[in-house]
Formats: sequence, structure tokens, C-alpha cells
Amino acid sequence: MSKRLEDFIKTNRAEFDDIEPGVELWNNIEQKLFPKEIIPAKREAKTFTLAFVLRVAAIVMVVMAVGFMFYLKISRPAVNLAAINPEYAKQQMHYASLVKNKRSELKVLAQSDPQLYKEFSSEIAKMDSTYKKLNNDLVTSPNQDLVLRAMIRNLQIQTEVLNQQLQVIEQFNQMKKEQQHESKNI
Repeated sequence: MSKRLEDFIKTNRAEFDDIEPGVELWNNIEQKLFPKEIIPAKREAKTFTLAFVLRVAAIVMVVMAVGFMFYLKISRPAVNLAAINPEYAKQQMHYASLVKNKRSELKVLAQSDPQLYKEFSSEIAKMDSTYKKLNNDLVTSPNQDLVLRAMIRNLQIQTEVLNQQLQVIEQFNQMKKEQQHESKNI
């Protein structure tokens, strides 16, 4: 700007400030610059109650706890039985396969008397839970050799019990057949 114009504005400043445009003029200018569709609506600030925050925190904690438990269950290190004692590992595998075979035989034979099978399976389930506990203890035990021997002994006992149960079922079925045969002969 030129020096004269600046001096004129400075000296007559009060006269310029004396007349102010009306409110309607500013509203018209605002409407022309910002039509109503373009003016963004003011968003209200969202607030959360303490109860809501605590619920969310509790849910997050439960999910994290379940995830951690799942992680611990999956990440349990496997124990190499052959590294502890190769001969015991072979025995353990042998008896475990025997128990599995005897259980499948018991299921087949027990179809004739499900009540008897149910009683027998509850006994085996108790021994199996002991075996699983020993298997879990094997990971953390300082004397893994002793725990492995206890596992083998448990499997031996399970095999003996299963053999006895199979004999009982076979005898029971034999008695049924004899009774039916005798009743036919009479």
C-alpha cells in the first residue's frame, strides 16, 4: 500500500470503526459461503460411564485369562520317554497299546450288558485319571524315572483289571447262553 493511503486509514480509523454491518449481513454471507448441506453437524463428545468401562475391562480380563490357560495347555512341553529310559519307554508303549486293545475288546463284549460295562468303565476311568496325573507330573518331576515306572505300573494294573473284566463278561455271557440252552431243552 502506498504511504498516503496508510496515513489516511490511520488518521480516520475511528470513522471506519464507527459503522458496523448488521447481524443479518453476516448471516447472509455465512449462508452463501457455507450452505446448510455442507456445514458438518457438530458431534457430541461421547462419554462412557464407569460401569461400562469396568464391564469392558472385566470382559477383556476373562478373555485374556482363557487365552492364557489355553496357551498353557497347548504349550505343555512333551517329554521324550526314550530320553529318560529307553527300556521303560518300550514297556510304556507296550502296555499302553495293550490297554487300548483290551478297552476295545471290552466295548465289543459289553454290548450284551451295558450296565456291567458302565460299572467296569468307571473303575478304568479312575485308573486312567491317575495315569494322566502321573503323565502331567512327569514334565515337572525331578525324578522322572520313578514317575515313568509308576506310569508303567498303572498301565500293568489297568491291563490286569481289564483282563479280569473281560473274563467276568465272558463268564456272564456263557452263563446266559447255558441258561437259555437249558430253558430250550426243558
